[in-house]
Amino acid sequence: MRRFRSEFYQRDPEMMHKLATEGQSPATLIIACSDSRVDTGVLLQAHPGELFTVRNVANLVPPYQQGAGLHGTGAAIEYAVRDLAVDHIIVLGHASCGGIKAVLAAADGHPIDREFVGDWVSMAINATELYLDADESGIRKKVSLELLKQNPGLVERAAVTGSLHNLLTYPWVKERVDAGNLALHGWWFDIETGDLWKSDHGDLHLMPAI
Repeated sequence: MRRFRSEFYQRDPEMMHKLATEGQSPATLIIACSDSRVDTGVLLQAHPGELFTVRNVANLVPPYQQGAGLHGTGAAIEYAVRDLAVDHIIVLGHASCGGIKAVLAAADGHPIDREFVGDWVSMAINATELYLDADESGIRKKVSLELLKQNPGLVERAAVTGSLHNLLTYPWVKERVDAGNLALHGWWFDIETGDLWKSDHGDLHLMPAI
C-alpha cells in the first residue's frame, strides 16, 4: 500500500484526483482467470482507471441468458459495454489453468468433487468440440483425450475461443461489434515462458510477450 500511494498519489496526484472526482472511463474490459499468477495490472503495466476487470475460474464467459439467477460475469460485461462504453474486450486465458484441468478430468470420467466449480467449468467442455466429436458409441476424439491431457493448452485456448463466441450472444455486445464500435480479442498467456498468444478471426497465433 505504501508503494502504491507513493507511485500514484505522490507522483501523480492529479490522475488520482480526476479518477475520484470524475469517475472511471476505461477503454478495455478484460475477462481473466482468478489465478493468482496472472495479474492483469502487472501483465499489462496498467495504471489505475485503464482496465475494467472481471475475474473468474478459467476466465469463462457464459452464454447470454435472461431470467432469475446471479449473473456476476454477465453483469460486469453489461456494465462495461452499456455504461462505460469500452472499446475493447479481452478474454485472457493462461497455461496451467486449474479450471481446465477440472474440465479434462471430467471428460476422463473423474468429475471434480466441488459444489460450484464443476458446473461452472463445464462451459469449457463445449469449446473442446473444436477437437472432439461424438458418435452413437460415445465420444470419438478428433484429437485424443490423452493428447489433450498431455497438451492442456489446446483446451485452454479453445475455451478462450468459446468465450469469444459466447460474448456475441449478448445482443448489445454484438450490436456494437457489428457497428465497428467494439473489438473482441482472445489472449492466452504462457506463465512459464512469458509468451502471449492472441486471436485472429478465431485462430490463435503467437505474438511477442508484453
